[in-house]
Amino acid sequence: MNVNEINALVLAYLGDAIYEIYIRKYLIQKGINKVNDLQKFAVNYVSAKSQASFLNYLIKNEILNEKELSIVKRARNAKVGSHPKRVDILTYKHATALEALIGYLYILNEEDRIKFIMDLITEEISNDSIW
Repeated sequence: MNVNEINALVLAYLGDAIYEIYIRKYLIQKGINKVNDLQKFAVNYVSAKSQASFLNYLIKNEILNEKELSIVKRARNAKVGSHPKRVDILTYKHATALEALIGYLYILNEEDRIKFIMDLITEEISNDSIW
């Protein structure tokens, strides 16, 4: 299977699940042990606004390589049928692009790279430096 032939929105669909698992694991490792609290905190980190901010952080700090940036651009420019009403389309497309990047790396079995990116994201969460 050629990962470059996979629809960018399909990569985002997969990446969304992987991203959510990393965030949930991070929150559990932080010692949050009540499901309601986990859900409350997780929503803040998996929201389109948060994901768009994280993607902008990765781009601004030149963390992504050329192939990764190519996937991000392909996903960001993909035609979406709809988006949540409470999120503007640009924010939604940036969030989708981050999810597609994670899905792309997962398909390629680039788990070390996913971990590196997610560690940066969770470090930013801890530092609240991008909020």
